Amino acid sequence: MSDKSKKCIVLGVTGGIAAYKAADLCSKMVQAGYDVHVIMTASALELITERTFLTLSRNPVTTTLWDVPIWQPEHIALAERADLLVVAPCTANFIGKYTHGIGDDALTTFALAHTEKVLLAPAMNPRMWQNAAVKENIEILKTRDVEFIGPEPGRVACGDDGLGRMAEPVEILEQVKRLF
Repeated sequence: MSDKSKKCIVLGVTGGIAAYKAADLCSKMVQAGYDVHVIMTASALELITERTFLTLSRNPVTTTLWDVPIWQPEHIALAERADLLVVAPCTANFIGKYTHGIGDDALTTFALAHTEKVLLAPAMNPRMWQNAAVKENIEILKTRDVEFIGPEPGRVACGDDGLGRMAEPVEILEQVKRLF
């Protein structure tokens, strides 16, 4: 059950292999006293389970727009009370959809309805991070006051080296605290 006295954070989890780090981030945000609600993409569900975030956040996890037992769509109700959207890991796919107003799943639809602060923690192959379209989308989002943390240099899951690793959960939590 949500605690209305706490700052409400929506944690968007996309289908990057760093999704396992999102569980640690969720845990750290709850321990820091935030009311955390998780929205997962279908691709994220291929990498980590909904039950992990249900247990860590102690809140229902949204994975689809269609399994809502009440009259009001959850993504809109949540947008009305969320103080911050954090997307970690944030894929090039999410960045592109968010930049261009495409809301074709629960997370992108929520993001389009959300009017408060946004923090994105990119995680992708270094070649994807260097792609001209991704760079342009990031510049557009920065003009809309979207905050970014990372990516970090190092070896990514596929074995390539370069900018692409998601920032560590403790660093993301510190940025969340600064935003509040």
